[in-house]
Amino acid sequence: MKRTLITIFALVTASVTIISCGNSNSSSTTHAVSGLKFRVFVSNPLFPSGAGNSPVLNIVDASKDVLSPSLISLAGNSAQPGLMAVSPNLKFTMIFSPSGNSVALIDNSTEAIAQTTNGTSSTPVPAINLPGFTESMFIGNANTSAYAAVPAAPITGQAPGAVEVLNLQTGSVAASIPVPSAHFIVPSPDGNHILVFSDNSDTVTVITTILIGTHTDPRSSITGFDHPVWGIFSDNATAYILNCGPQCGGTAAGVSVLDVGASTIMSTTKVSAATYGLLNGSTLYVAGTPPSTPARTNTCTGTATAATTCGKLSVIDTASMAVSGSATITDGYHDRMQISQDGQLFVGARGCSNVSVSGGEVRGCLSIFNTNRSSVVIPPQNGDVTGIQPITGRTVVYVVQNGGLGIYDTTTDKLQVSPTNNQNNNGQVDIVGQLFDVKLVD
Repeated sequence: MKRTLITIFALVTASVTIISCGNSNSSSTTHAVSGLKFRVFVSNPLFPSGAGNSPVLNIVDASKDVLSPSLISLAGNSAQPGLMAVSPNLKFTMIFSPSGNSVALIDNSTEAIAQTTNGTSSTPVPAINLPGFTESMFIGNANTSAYAAVPAAPITGQAPGAVEVLNLQTGSVAASIPVPSAHFIVPSPDGNHILVFSDNSDTVTVITTILIGTHTDPRSSITGFDHPVWGIFSDNATAYILNCGPQCGGTAAGVSVLDVGASTIMSTTKVSAATYGLLNGSTLYVAGTPPSTPARTNTCTGTATAATTCGKLSVIDTASMAVSGSATITDGYHDRMQISQDGQLFVGARGCSNVSVSGGEVRGCLSIFNTNRSSVVIPPQNGDVTGIQPITGRTVVYVVQNGGLGIYDTTTDKLQVSPTNNQNNNGQVDIVGQLFDVKLVD
């Protein structure tokens, strides 16, 4: 369906030449850099500071699981640091604050607000104010622009919703591309296309990035889906589209193979539910929660749990697009998935059925699927999962759940205890505050 383009602004040609890697000028506050070579950033809006709390990024030594005394202050730039996105070159980290709907940019090398250089002077990149809340954003391949889906962005004469194009050099919104109820965005590997998924829609909008700022509408629409909510590119030309189906008010959940260039659906494979997925080689993992029906009120049948609603993980062989296996996992809306180097698939959700039986079962929104044995472990932790980060070269995965950080040993699928490289604690990192996201930045 063609939509009228009404608010695309020409991309601003930056007068600022670069985003500096160097030290800032006298306008910035001196701070101690951690000096660590292998770091994890953890967003934390409630870190104790003096008589109150301060928004910060905590820094963890990812080789030893030790909290650094250094931290990145976000006061004045991000009131409630939450969702993060790391640039493809690992140089920058972008942080969204739902308080004020602002985006701040961190230079990972200086562990401070990024600087713009204009001639001989440097100034901090200002926080970018979005026209509404986002839970889907990424930094483009050129590392100088970013994109955010804002479902409630006001659009004159049209339904709300837009994909905001952010200029990271000037700290400004460079373009606003109307897409009603745009909620999730996924870029192609080469960055030439962005898939946009809107709430309560059977359409996927494709944005061609090289057309942004020209006289040609960068949007095209592809119909024939069933409430699509996410996509995974196998290459620049092909994407797997996750049809949420009944979980999102539609008819049938499935995975459609999309030829992006031809705007053609090649096939659709039926699955139990589909809101999020991960492609590992030729295997596609898809998670979702089948809705309960009068005929099927307990979706946990066959598993030993007090929960009456469970989710489903489907395993698809992409060569044949056939479901080769499945597993029962926790319920909720699944929107996080990462795999460790030894094949442990961590699946996170929000809004799940928490179970806390005194002296008995405890479970929340995290499931760990062993891809080698096709078995599932549900850790005894309550709460939503808001961040998952495997640590490269190690058999550990960092998980933010219920506002706290847990470090899992993937050889046991349990919280690690007293590793030999960390004699200072019990294998965990104790960070005071209300944590939200976690990213490896080296």
